[in-house]
Amino acid sequence: MKNKKIGILTSGGDCGGLNAAIRSIFYRAKDRYNMEVFGIKDGTAGLMKRPVSAIQLTHKIFEGYLLRQGGTFLGSTNKGNPFKFPTKDGKYIDRSKEIIEGYHQMDLDGLIIIGGDGSMQILKRLAKNGNMKIVAIPKTIDKDVGATESSIGFHTAVDVATQALDNLQSTAASHRRSMILEVMGRDAGHIALNAGIAGGADVILIPEIKYSIDGIIKKLNKMKKQDIQHSLLVVAEAVKKEDGSRVLHKYMDGEKRLGGIGDYIAEELMKKTDVECRVTSLGHVQRGAPPTASDRILASAFGVYAVDLLNQEKFDRMVAWKDRKVVDVPIDEGINTYKNVERKDSLVETALSLGIYIGDEI
Repeated sequence: MKNKKIGILTSGGDCGGLNAAIRSIFYRAKDRYNMEVFGIKDGTAGLMKRPVSAIQLTHKIFEGYLLRQGGTFLGSTNKGNPFKFPTKDGKYIDRSKEIIEGYHQMDLDGLIIIGGDGSMQILKRLAKNGNMKIVAIPKTIDKDVGATESSIGFHTAVDVATQALDNLQSTAASHRRSMILEVMGRDAGHIALNAGIAGGADVILIPEIKYSIDGIIKKLNKMKKQDIQHSLLVVAEAVKKEDGSRVLHKYMDGEKRLGGIGDYIAEELMKKTDVECRVTSLGHVQRGAPPTASDRILASAFGVYAVDLLNQEKFDRMVAWKDRKVVDVPIDEGINTYKNVERKDSLVETALSLGIYIGDEI
């Protein structure tokens, strides 16, 4: 009987724990089921190349440091929807058939994709159009993928942001300043909320809860009356200005992305008060850090379960963490259920109980 042959690809932005997931998939597939395991380079871009850009994984690859390393050694891509792929002349073409052809050229019995909601949506569509057998593992530092209580990369991102607050605390106290830390998270405030509580922030601003500059000032004035002359503020990148507009940063290639809300908050506070502010934007530091123990464990558990699903030929499923164990749900459930911070969230109540200003609508 011919051994099964499976593929792995990482798609979307990198994060801590991806290598741990790939390692877990390989060990389960090879040592338990004697499968051949291939790592596809650079996400779906690897399936577009001819020949397909892929390597056969071996035990030797996973010795030593790889488990502890951030990012993904297979490479990834978060640019170029294959159904609307940008060309050099500014036009768009459909390259989805190239990915489907690449998958079938590899003669795979299944493909494990490690990605966020956007990647899963694209791969789900590709699988439907091209008879691709897929299982998905959720990874995103934003923790916004529905149907799972946690995703690979989140804990590492929170840990990095918390360490940043720990480091900023001493500078804030030394100079009696308000230090503002801008963190990632897209439209979900999970990183800001978790890191803010863990790092002792005085103000946490998240996209889900409306704030005001006057509300922040009221909090800082209250601290001054308590003889506290410095403060820590955490703001999620998708928080809007008071007028409801987004703050976007324009990059050299013309692309606009979230970024800069920390500077806006600092400018407004310094206009209206004598507070001296400094802003730190963590950016991609949150993605590339060595994974925490929690992310390594979660990634390892997800990898094992995903291989078992492929072996049982249970395709079009996403692994998830629920009630302290790994389960599986339809990929559609993961894609269609967006998870942001709810006002009834226990961590919102925790922040309020700690005296943290989190908005005016609480």
